[in-house]
Amino acid sequence: MRENDMLEKEEIFSKVLRAGRRTYFFDVRATKADDYYITITESKKFTEEDGSFHFKKHKIYLYKEDFTAFSEILEEMTSYVLNHKGEEVISERHQKDFKKEYALDKNSEDIIPSTSSFTDIEFDDI
Repeated sequence: MRENDMLEKEEIFSKVLRAGRRTYFFDVRATKADDYYITITESKKFTEEDGSFHFKKHKIYLYKEDFTAFSEILEEMTSYVLNHKGEEVISERHQKDFKKEYALDKNSEDIIPSTSSFTDIEFDDI
C-alpha cells in the first residue's frame, strides 16, 4: 500500500450525515507533519435497472488556513438561502413517486408545469 493511501485511511475524528441517496462524511485527518485537516466526502448511490448499485464520490480537502474564510462563506450562503426561501423544502423532485406533468401555454407554445394535477379531498372521503 502506498504511503498516501495509508494517510488517507487514518481518521482522527469523523461524523456522518445521511441525506436520502447522499451520505456526507466529515473526517479530521493528519498530515505527514501531524497537523490536522478536514475532508468532506459526498457519496451518492446510483441504482441500475438490474438492481445493482454503485456509488459516486466527491471529496473536498479543507486545510486550517482556509477554515475561517470557508466557514464565513458557508454561513453567508446558507443564511442567504434560508432568508430568501425558508427552511421548508419546496422541490417535489426529491419524492420517489414524483411525476412532473406539463401543459402547453396556448398563447406562446411554451411548456408550462400543470397546476391542475391535485385532487380535492373532503375529510369524509378518508
